[in-house]
Amino acid sequence: MCLCPDTSGTGTQAVMDGGTSAESRVPRPGRQPGASGEGAWAPRMVSSPWSLSRGRARVAAAVLCYINLLNYMNWFIVAGMLLDIQNFFQISDSNAGLLQTVFVCCLLLSAPVFGYLGDRHSRKAALSIGILLWSGTGLSSSFISPQYSWLFFLSRGVVGIGSASFSTIAPTVLGDLFVRDQRTRVLAIFYIFIPVGSGLGYVLGSAVLQLTGNWRWAFRVMPCLEAVALILLIVLVPDPPRGAAEKQEEAAVGDPRSSWCEDVRYLGRNWSFVWSTLGVTAITFVTGALGFWAPKFLFEARVVHGLQPPCLQDPCNSQDSLIFGILTVVTGIIGVVLGAEAARRYKKVNPRAEPLICACSLLAAALCLFLALILARVTLLASYVFLVLGELLLSCNWAVVADILLSVVVPRCRGTAEALQITVGHVLGDAGSPYLTGLISGTLRAARPDSYLQSFLSLQYSFLGCAFVIALGGGCFLLTALRLETDQARARQPGTGTSDSKDAESQALLSSTGSVAENL
Repeated sequence: MCLCPDTSGTGTQAVMDGGTSAESRVPRPGRQPGASGEGAWAPRMVSSPWSLSRGRARVAAAVLCYINLLNYMNWFIVAGMLLDIQNFFQISDSNAGLLQTVFVCCLLLSAPVFGYLGDRHSRKAALSIGILLWSGTGLSSSFISPQYSWLFFLSRGVVGIGSASFSTIAPTVLGDLFVRDQRTRVLAIFYIFIPVGSGLGYVLGSAVLQLTGNWRWAFRVMPCLEAVALILLIVLVPDPPRGAAEKQEEAAVGDPRSSWCEDVRYLGRNWSFVWSTLGVTAITFVTGALGFWAPKFLFEARVVHGLQPPCLQDPCNSQDSLIFGILTVVTGIIGVVLGAEAARRYKKVNPRAEPLICACSLLAAALCLFLALILARVTLLASYVFLVLGELLLSCNWAVVADILLSVVVPRCRGTAEALQITVGHVLGDAGSPYLTGLISGTLRAARPDSYLQSFLSLQYSFLGCAFVIALGGGCFLLTALRLETDQARARQPGTGTSDSKDAESQALLSSTGSVAENL
C-alpha cells in the first residue's frame, strides 16, 4: 500500500494495493507501459509521497501561531512605551512616527526577497533566519545610549527585515498543510494573533515599565521567548511541498520554473488579488496609525477631561497603553473568530461571501471610527465604545482576506503573492500613516497656541482621514466580489501556475504511482 497526501487534510489515504510502500513498478526508459516481452515492467525502489498526520499538522500550526504572536508583539512594543522613548531620545511627534515608518519600510523592501526565496527554497530556513534577526537586533537596541538615537531607528529597521520573513512565508506553509474549511479555521486562529500580539506588545511594554521603571527591559524579555520559538520551529514545523495539501496532480511536471516577473504578471492580471490587496492596504493604513498613536491620543483626551495630569518627566503613566492593549487583544480574538465563522457559514449560500463580509465590516468600521474621534472631546465613555466597535470590525477581516488570497492564487505563487500584498499594503499603508499622522498633528499644533487642548485637537483632526481611507477599502472589497468566482476557477485550472524541482519530483512520483495502479 502506498500512502499519498489526503486532500481532506485528515492524514493519509491508500491509493494502491498489491505492493509495499517502498516499492513501485515503473516503466523502463524507452519502453511503453503494457508492452509485451520480459522486462516491460521492472520494480524500482522509490520513496513515498509527502504526507503528514493531522496531529503533526496541528502542532506545526500551533508553533506558527506562537511565533506570529511574538512577531506582532515586536511591531507594537515601542508604541506601548512611546512617551518614555521620546523623552529618553528627545524625539518629537513628527520624528517619532518615523520609528514605525522605518520598521515598515524595511519590512516591505525585504518582503519580495523572502517571497521569492519562499517559493523556490527552504521556507523553514528563511523563517529561522528571520527570528534570529529580529530577536538579536531587539536585544541589542536595549543597550543604545541617548546620544545615538539614529542607531535606535536603524535597529527598528533590521527588526522589520526579520519580521518580513515570517509575515510572508508562514501563511503559505499553513496553506500547504490544510485545505477548505480546515484552512479557514486554522487561518482564523493564526490571524487572531495579529491583534492579540499587537495588544500584548502594549501590555508587555507598559507592564515591564511599571515593574522596572526602565523601558529597556521590555526589549530584554522578548529574546527569551523568541529563543523558545526558534527551537520549536526547527524541531516541530515541517516544510511541505508547495501545493501538497491540494494534491495538484494536474500541475505540469518537469516544466521550467517561471521567473519572478512572470509570477508578477500573472498576479497583476488576477483582479481579485489586486482589489483585495488595495482593501488590505486601507486596513493597514488605519491600523498602523491607530496602533502607533491611539494610546497617546487617549492619554491626551484624559488630560483634557482633567482625569490625568500631563506627563512632564519619566516614567509617564502607561495606563492608556495598557487599556488600549487589552482592548486590542479582546476585540482581536472576538473579531477574527466572528469574521471567519461568518465567512464559513455564508459561503454555503453565497460564493462571494468573503469579500462581501470584508466590505460591510470596513464600511461600518469607518462610521464607528469617525464617531469615536468626534465624541472623544465630549464624552470619553462613548468614544471608547465606538473605538472598541471599530477595532472589532477591523479585526473581522484578518483571516478572511488571507483565505481570499489562497483561494484565487495557484499554490506555487502564493509566497510571491503574500510578499506583494505585504509590500503594497505597507508602502501605501502603515509605512507612512504613523509618520503622516504625526506630521499633520505637528503642523496643526505649530499653527495653534501651545496648550494641552490644542495638542489633543491637532492629533484628533489628523486621525479623521483614517475614517475616509477605511471606507475606500470597503469599496475595494466590493469590487473583489465581482471577480472572485472567475479568479477562483482560473486558480483551479489544470496546468496553471509553476513548479520547482522539489515539487516536480513529488508530482512525478504521484503520477507514476497512479499510472501503475491503473495498469495493475
